[in-house]
Amino acid sequence: MRSAQRRALVAGTVITLALGAAACGGSSGGGGSAAGGSSSSGGGSKGGSCKIGLLLPETKTTRYETQDRPLFEAKVKQLDPSCTVDYVNAQQDQNTQISQVRSAITKGDKVIVLDAVNGDADAGVVNQAKRANIPVVAYDRLAAGPIAYYVSFDNNKVGQLQGQALVDAMKKAGDKPGSAIVMINGSPDDPNAAQFKAGAHSVIDHSGFKVAKEYDTQGWVPTTATQEMSSALTAVGANNVKGVYVANDGMAAGVVSALQHANVNPLPPVTGQDAQLDGIQRVIAGQQAVTIYKAIKPEADKAAEVAVALAKGQSVQGDTNVKNASGDSVPSTLLQPVAVTPSNVKDTVVKDGFWKISQICTSQYASACAKAGLS
Repeated sequence: MRSAQRRALVAGTVITLALGAAACGGSSGGGGSAAGGSSSSGGGSKGGSCKIGLLLPETKTTRYETQDRPLFEAKVKQLDPSCTVDYVNAQQDQNTQISQVRSAITKGDKVIVLDAVNGDADAGVVNQAKRANIPVVAYDRLAAGPIAYYVSFDNNKVGQLQGQALVDAMKKAGDKPGSAIVMINGSPDDPNAAQFKAGAHSVIDHSGFKVAKEYDTQGWVPTTATQEMSSALTAVGANNVKGVYVANDGMAAGVVSALQHANVNPLPPVTGQDAQLDGIQRVIAGQQAVTIYKAIKPEADKAAEVAVALAKGQSVQGDTNVKNASGDSVPSTLLQPVAVTPSNVKDTVVKDGFWKISQICTSQYASACAKAGLS
């Protein structure tokens, strides 16, 4: 995402200061580990006067540990050094995450920033936090219950970009109407996955191509995606699969592995998401048609801004409102995703400092990088 575009997107949300510059007060609490995860400080005073819970869903998707967590912690520290970040990760276990939310409530976290494993299942603990006067900010995935704020991307647009890139690549390859597509969707308990899927179908279903096999991949597990792709190749025929919609880059790695193991050559177009390093490298090498870049820094920064404001007792106002599964209208910031192909790697992930050319262009990808103008 170009820097100017990114600034414009982030500037779309107005934070209204309702109570002036009140300091973060309340319990200092311990920084101990919550159930199922580890706790860390994002800087702050020795007294720990303001504690913000950051609850991320899993580690199989590399962005959470390499991007979201450190960026969020750094922004909180910049905004208010007296605030600390009480971090835990649910490792894709819903019961663990519920325990972590309850622990954050017990420890007296001023705000909980929650990236839900299962957004619908968290309604009970979100209500519990509300009763304890602890605002819950839904981060990246919208949870049910009385959410104070939601920060994410336009997830339907993500799916549309993926679907359009797939259809365009298939047409460019000369694939005929009725050609077979396999869809490897995200986890059925992730509300974002349903939106990605709907966005992709809105393009694919009107493309003239046919979805021959479709899977919802529990937990976004790459090895499961490998198995699903292998099953699809057996059912449809390896030479008959002309395109593969894959919801993210982690699973795309598993899909490409299955295609290579089946000696499919040339590889059909494959989609992805998150602009993981290996995803960008596959795009450069022609093994993946597209990845979707969701600039995590503005997302993490906005979540930190909202969390710190709420921790100070200030009110926040979104640039839009989104209804969650409970029917609540949630003030929201929705950032815009960008489709990344070899032609714009330099102007997106490299320009933003998301990845360096030296990280992308290892010896294995030197030739492809030169062809893409990455040098």
